[in-house]
Amino acid sequence: MIDPAHVRAITLDLDDTLWPITPTIVQAEAQLQAWLSQHAPRTAKACENPEFRRTARAQVNAAHSAQAHDLSHLRREAIRACLEAAGDDPGLAEPAFEVFFEARQRVTLYPGKREALQRLSQRYPLIALSNGNADVFRTEAGPFFKAAVSARAVGVAKPDPRIFAAAAQAAGVPAQFVLHVGDDPHSDVHGARQAGMMVVWLTPEPQTWSSEAPPPWQLTHLSELCDHLLG
Repeated sequence: MIDPAHVRAITLDLDDTLWPITPTIVQAEAQLQAWLSQHAPRTAKACENPEFRRTARAQVNAAHSAQAHDLSHLRREAIRACLEAAGDDPGLAEPAFEVFFEARQRVTLYPGKREALQRLSQRYPLIALSNGNADVFRTEAGPFFKAAVSARAVGVAKPDPRIFAAAAQAAGVPAQFVLHVGDDPHSDVHGARQAGMMVVWLTPEPQTWSSEAPPPWQLTHLSELCDHLLG
């Protein structure tokens, strides 16, 4: 359990913590495919083959391993690789990525998350802390956040303690007084612990803790955290 008296700020993961990521990416890729059909039909046709897309992504990930923390860069370059392989203009990668990126922000919060964020934001500075490329301020959760810290901006991804330190700095609170909330056992729970933060493991459904490390406090609804911290 977390002692409410020790909490002065809260950092929150985004994808699969505040909203499900899979349907978001599926609809963003559908928007991208529709755009390609109009502007780069050969690429659109090639991308109908999942193996074509997987090969392009794998090659880009290998060639750009130094940018593994920057999912926007990897996605843009994968689009470029597909365009080149299909014989279309690789210069279309920029506008094509913007179509994907805009659609990627159309997230649907898990039930009750908006109300919980509103409650928490009335007492604590909330900081988005994500390895992904969602822009929280372009979502309906945005009004409740003070700042956002991303792997792309910091140059490292969770569980690296430096990204957690950057989030604590954005909150204006020492790390030991920050509570991190996230769904991933390694990047969120292990990372927050290594950075000296308190942590809550938030999962949409109960999960079994498989690490040898002591299990964290696990919740399935952010409202439970509100009730504990706010009474």
